Amino acid sequence: MAFLTNLADLYLDAAPWLLLGLVVAGLIKAWLPEERLSQWLGGDGFWPVLKAALIGAPLPLCSCSVLPVALGIRRAGASKSATLSFMISTPETGPDSIAVSYAMLGPFMALVRPIAAVMSAVFTGFFSLLAVKDQRTQNLPPISCGNSACCPVDCGTEKRVSSEDPVNKSWRGLRYAFSDILDDLVLWLGAGLIFAALVVTVVPPMMMVEWGSGLAAKLLMLLAGVPMYVCATASTPIAAGLLVAGISPGTVLVFLLAGPATNLATIAVIGKEMGTMTAVAYLAGICLASVVLGITVDQLVAVFEVDIMAQLDAVGEGLPRWAAVMSGALLLFLAVRPLRRSLWP
Repeated sequence: MAFLTNLADLYLDAAPWLLLGLVVAGLIKAWLPEERLSQWLGGDGFWPVLKAALIGAPLPLCSCSVLPVALGIRRAGASKSATLSFMISTPETGPDSIAVSYAMLGPFMALVRPIAAVMSAVFTGFFSLLAVKDQRTQNLPPISCGNSACCPVDCGTEKRVSSEDPVNKSWRGLRYAFSDILDDLVLWLGAGLIFAALVVTVVPPMMMVEWGSGLAAKLLMLLAGVPMYVCATASTPIAAGLLVAGISPGTVLVFLLAGPATNLATIAVIGKEMGTMTAVAYLAGICLASVVLGITVDQLVAVFEVDIMAQLDAVGEGLPRWAAVMSGALLLFLAVRPLRRSLWP
């Protein structure tokens, strides 16, 4: 009974913020022209790497659906370093994951997470710029992610209608958010909520505080996160369970960076499209940046005496219960495809 109560509380805490994040993600999808990304990210040097990280951060794409977009940019003439930077910042953060992070991890982690995502992307892009010789590729065949289970509808690469009415354009973006993005989230988000509820129910608070903040713990998080396919939003309840168990914020951040940014399929595609050395630079850059940023965050928490658990309690009290219940009911309705199709085909 305690487990079900904790599961319901965690879900209701996250639901309003997830709805808000999905709305923002849908509007960004509708109004940011992906076909112009190759123009914005062209050129050599550090500046395209930084632009790629900043432009990719708000885009609502997971580590699978970002592949065709990123490789399309590469084949249109973007450098390897800019392509890698885009491929890292995009799945590591986004409006939906930031909103859910605020609800489940607190304002400190919600602020640190996107900043760390951009920094890890810039570092890895710059590292590959120095370590790997670039060679442009153009006019190659179109790309597909090759994983229909991950991104069921065109991997987010469908062409936009240039003269579309603004209302219809926004509505199309919202439909994308509450169908494609939500469908991609449901399974892993549910698993993460169950994991977090189990930890809250079974594990005494802060039980692992003595073992969860060192370098060994951060390396263990890398080993767990790198091969795993988990999107940024779905990784958040897992991170919340780890925080409650006493794992340090910096160690949790390592998982939040490495998990969404990498998986075995992404590494294989990078190796095939951009070469083995680029794949090695990509993996090494993410691992090194994640650990360094994790150590830095732990130091910031200690220096400024940030009380993560107090922040979590405060966020949970911020919204009236009726708003959380209504949001949870609406999100559950939209997550069930047959019910959702009663609103739109």
